[in-house]
Amino acid sequence: MRNFQLPGRSTIHAKHGIAATSHPLATLAGIDALKAGGNAIDAAVTASAVLAVVEPQSTGIGGDCFALYAKGGQGEVVGLNGSGRAPAKATAAWYAEHGISRIPGEHSPHCVTVPGAIDAWATLLADHGTFTFAQALAPAIDYAENGYVVAPRVGHDWAAAEAKLAGDPNSKRVFLPQGRPPRVGEIHRQPELADALKTIAREGRDGFYRGWVARDIVTFLEGLGGLHTLADFADNEPTYVTPIATRYRGHEVLQIPPNGQGITVLLMLNILGGFDLAALDPLGVERFHLEAEATRLAYRMRDTMVADPAMAQVPVEAILSPAFADNLRSRVERGRAMNDWDVKNVPLGGDTIYLTVIDKDRNAVSFINSLYQGFGAALTAPKSGVLLQNRGAGFVLDPQHPNCIAPRTRPFHTIIPGMVKKGDRVHMTYGVMGGHYQPVGHTHVLTNVIDYGMDEQEALDCARGFHFGGQYALEDGVPPATARGLADIGHNIVRAAWPHGGGQAIRIDWQNGTLAGGSEPRKDGCAIGY
Repeated sequence: MRNFQLPGRSTIHAKHGIAATSHPLATLAGIDALKAGGNAIDAAVTASAVLAVVEPQSTGIGGDCFALYAKGGQGEVVGLNGSGRAPAKATAAWYAEHGISRIPGEHSPHCVTVPGAIDAWATLLADHGTFTFAQALAPAIDYAENGYVVAPRVGHDWAAAEAKLAGDPNSKRVFLPQGRPPRVGEIHRQPELADALKTIAREGRDGFYRGWVARDIVTFLEGLGGLHTLADFADNEPTYVTPIATRYRGHEVLQIPPNGQGITVLLMLNILGGFDLAALDPLGVERFHLEAEATRLAYRMRDTMVADPAMAQVPVEAILSPAFADNLRSRVERGRAMNDWDVKNVPLGGDTIYLTVIDKDRNAVSFINSLYQGFGAALTAPKSGVLLQNRGAGFVLDPQHPNCIAPRTRPFHTIIPGMVKKGDRVHMTYGVMGGHYQPVGHTHVLTNVIDYGMDEQEALDCARGFHFGGQYALEDGVPPATARGLADIGHNIVRAAWPHGGGQAIRIDWQNGTLAGGSEPRKDGCAIGY
């Protein structure tokens, strides 16, 4: 239990339902949806649509979506991969012929993949929800048309992206409305986006992938030299997938399979499962050292093996085998950091939203939506106001690499919703956003809960570190003694300039018939229950 004399927040406990998101307006919209008779899917789509307006640096209808869903909180877990694809004309040979050796991360039509979010939302609502698109999008339309107040973390991220947004005339007009980013407490409106959302509310997914919105986006990208066509949009569709899983100390941990990086979480857990973490100080040297070494090993696999399985063979079963983890674990020394290595083609950093909802019937959804980097490609379609993702920057252009771009393929993807089961029942829905940090965030939060007995809010509050690119970036909450100890055994320690990730979690207490939820202190959001 937390010390009530210190700053912090309590875990939310509720009987009927909980929504946890990265922005209070989205959480409230999710709760309103539940109280209006909607289920967890209805609330999740409603909240995600609100976030697509009020947290524009992180998400939007020009991005992608993944989800895990368990009806009634038990039995089979359904996975949905709502990531978009490269244009049909996109080939490595085309880029080579045009002298492009790496796909730029911003202001380039080539980093824009077909947005998958709206298709994913439509599929989830049709197959598992009760709301119409008009019901689910109503709050988002209101905020886009009539305005919303800029929250602190949103304003902080917005200010940092000023130069990026200024590089595109449409983005400059929409997101720098007074020649600068809106400040915390100011009101921002997006009338063009409201018109696009109204069209989707009337016409469903075809309102986005066919008709004037698609024409606006495709014409805009064609004018910049892009390869996109109306057929690329019209033919888009999400894919139902069977979640992949591993067992960690009596829990089944589930993730979406590749092209996402969720397999990295499972491999990290398999490596760490061979150590008695519970015997270690959760903020001590050895815990952080072991997590860093598991990160190095698992990310090396990730950056060389994870890709779209439709185009490259990803040996999921072998990667998740005990022998694979045992081999990697044998390289870990308890008192000495490994020599680092140069891993090429690593993904760029990212901004994302993660949310989770569990309703009165214990329908449970773990849901993530993203533009990839902050404000995506920083390209905004002129008439629809759709800010476009830069997920295509996750492709590489080396024909020998499994993640090489090819017609209508999906790139390596960073966004990963998580779910944990005990027996046949959902124990917890959770996720930690933040680009390439996400597997470490998932692992850190889950081991906080399982190994250290933290509740959902404590697990999210706990200080974090991220070993990447030859440096171990520690948040301010990691004690100085731990930082010194890690440096003494060979880690290159720096203090993180930015908080690592942001997450939410909800646990089902089946014995008492209640729910417990927490929300990330590093973002603006909250968990609310009723």
